Amino acid sequence: MADLTSKQRAQLRGLANGIDTILIVGKDGIGDNLVKQANDALEARELIKGRVLENALMTAREVAEALAPLTRSEVVQVIGTKFILYRPTHRKDKKDKIVLVEDKKKKTM
Repeated sequence: MADLTSKQRAQLRGLANGIDTILIVGKDGIGDNLVKQANDALEARELIKGRVLENALMTAREVAEALAPLTRSEVVQVIGTKFILYRPTHRKDKKDKIVLVEDKKKKTM
């Protein structure tokens, strides 16, 4: 997946304002169960918001950056104890897919 542009990140941040936090990371950190939960949520929703509890041994940025490659997702934003991850769904039957804005000034290399 290509890196998100700043316009796409801004669009996803706006969409994330209206969603609830569904992923909570505690003192156990990132385990297989958490990765599976994040994968299932990303496949169903494309955009998820997570929170790191105060008793966790990792910061929100560390959790987001460790979880992104495990779930094949992109870190959209990290603020305080919260983070947002995005991964486009591969399901063809999903009706309300997130359509990212195109960057008109994109350079080809």
